[in-house]
Formats: sequence, structure tokens, C-alpha cells
Amino acid sequence: MKVIASSLRKGNIVDIDGKLYVVLNAENFHPGKGTPTTQVDMRRISDGVKTQGRYKTTEQVERAHVEDHEFSYLYQDGDGFHFMNQENYEQLQVPADVVGDYAPYLQEGMVVSLALHEGVAVSMEIPQKVTLEITDTEPAMKGQTASGSFKPAMLSNGVRTMVPTHIVVGTRVVVNTADGSYVERAKD
Repeated sequence: MKVIASSLRKGNIVDIDGKLYVVLNAENFHPGKGTPTTQVDMRRISDGVKTQGRYKTTEQVERAHVEDHEFSYLYQDGDGFHFMNQENYEQLQVPADVVGDYAPYLQEGMVVSLALHEGVAVSMEIPQKVTLEITDTEPAMKGQTASGSFKPAMLSNGVRTMVPTHIVVGTRVVVNTADGSYVERAKD
């Protein structure tokens, strides 16, 4: 489907010379003189190479047809990550480079959104927050309160984060999947 360059947004998938790119950033420029342009930062899906493109704002760009589907995470093996379609129960294998930094946060049964192009996963979104257990941290000192001071801790998925000083080993906490930061103590 052809669209004008000025309508591209972050997350769109475009087809340029037969290769798929995911749009990282798109910015429109309207100079006082001359032609308005759109600057697009993209990442090639096949190998992860980042590139830039500059188009006239009215220039046609081929937008790839991508379908978003809900999948539940099953397991990981040497071939990649395995997910099951929530609607028809078909299984799909997703390579590690598509999963990327989200890998440590995947939990069995977690529902994720996979963007598919011709049956192949090209990008993934997971829930913004997950609940994990603290497996290692310094013991709490008597008299310490939640005054805004933090200490290092190891989460059950192997990721290090900073937690308030009153958090102890075995405490379940909610963390942000985008950067691994502590959000709050789990309410369960």
C-alpha cells in the first residue's frame, strides 16, 4: 500500500527495494524556501542495520502489510522463541533478534503482540510491567526507611536493578520491561 512520506510514524513497516524496514523516527521539515521534506530513521529488519532516508513530503513510499496478533509465550530452545496464536492455536517460532532485549522478561503464558508480515514475525511488544522476585540483595539495615535511597538487587530473571533499601530477598516486585527499573512492591 502506497502512502505519502509525511504520514509515516514510529513503528510503521516500509518496503524499500524489496527489503523491510521498521520506522524508528519520522520528522517533517518545512523550510521557508524550497520543498518540504520528511527525514526517516529506519532499521532494516533482516539484519538490524540502521539507515536514514529523506523524502519529499508528498513522495510515495510503499508501506508493508503487517498484521498484529496476540500470541502467548511457550518456551525457548536453540532454534529461538516459541509462541502460540491465541485465536487458532498455531505455533510460531520467533528468532532471537526479533525478541531482542525483551528476552529476560518473557514468562511462560505471557501474552504478547507480534507484528507479522507474510507469516513471519517482524516486531514484538510485551506488557510494560512484569512481576519478578528478588533473588539477591544486601540485607536491610535497622532504621532504614523508604526515603528515596536505593541499593542493587538481582531479579529472578537474572537482570540487575536498583530497589529501595527496605526490599529484602524473596520480595516480589514490579519492574518496567523497557529499562528494568523498579516500579513498586507487588501486591500479591
